[in-house]
Amino acid sequence: MVNIKESSMENKEVNEEINEKRRITPEKALEMLRSEGLDVTLEQANNILDFLRKLANITVTKYLKRRG
Repeated sequence: MVNIKESSMENKEVNEEINEKRRITPEKALEMLRSEGLDVTLEQANNILDFLRKLANITVTKYLKRRG
């Protein structure tokens, strides 16, 4: 049986690895959002980044399907 805590820690490590490869880090997103007057936590900034990445992937996928 998988230990949920261990699984969560592994997922966090994978997410941190992925974030290192991306241009906008949660910390940078936090800075950008706060500069626009939005009071968010680091976790919220990370969630916003995840959402925007998913939205971008969906948009690109739909575009490429229509085109191809």
